[in-house]
Amino acid sequence: MIVLKTSRELQLMREACRISAMALKVAGEAVEPGVTTAEIDQIAYKLIKRMGAEPNFLNYNGFPATACISVNNEVIHGIPSKSRVLKEGDIVSIDLGAKIHGYNGDNAATFACGKVSPEAQRLMDATRESLYEGIREAKPGNRIGDIGSAVQRYVESRGYSVVREYVGHGVGARLHEDPSVPNFGTPGRGVRLLPGMTLAIEPMINEGTHKVRTLADGWTVLTQDGKLSAHFEHSVAITPDGPVILTIAD
Repeated sequence: MIVLKTSRELQLMREACRISAMALKVAGEAVEPGVTTAEIDQIAYKLIKRMGAEPNFLNYNGFPATACISVNNEVIHGIPSKSRVLKEGDIVSIDLGAKIHGYNGDNAATFACGKVSPEAQRLMDATRESLYEGIREAKPGNRIGDIGSAVQRYVESRGYSVVREYVGHGVGARLHEDPSVPNFGTPGRGVRLLPGMTLAIEPMINEGTHKVRTLADGWTVLTQDGKLSAHFEHSVAITPDGPVILTIAD
């Protein structure tokens, strides 16, 4: 069931999304050679708690951390670890959210650890821009397929591929709500977009094949061919005037 938010509910969501964006910002700023992914996770945790919110990924379906931190060929759901030390040239995808006043925020970005290769930078840039291509289509009267098609066209025209097994989603009182928001699709197909819908749009884009595999930990998803992956996400409200990005830090 798709839940349309009232203006009051959107105001409550804005606070959750603002805190989520602040946590992502400080986590990204901590990405540098020699830092562990567990240290970055703790930085995000402390910020969220200090703001009076709760990290909504922590213990979600058993996930053991505040943030999913995925490095290089890890697509999503990487588990932070004291033994995972970042090195120069890594690309680090951080996905996290906060819950406050009964509502959730959700956002992600991929950060460069020191100086990265031109190929890695191009993938990151294309993935980030594909997110905004998708967001531009998140307006009343359009359909879910318009969002996914915009993302897919943009990245595939640059030689990249779109992960199929994992998609965006609605977000609100629950972290994952209807509808699903694929990063691929056909224009004019799927659920019609209406004011009051709130969507987590999140392209997961691979340098090589779109195929992925999951490690024995049951969480960490990697590219099947070992090539790089990048991930960007915003929580977005559909309003009568068009899309509004909610996950904006102060």
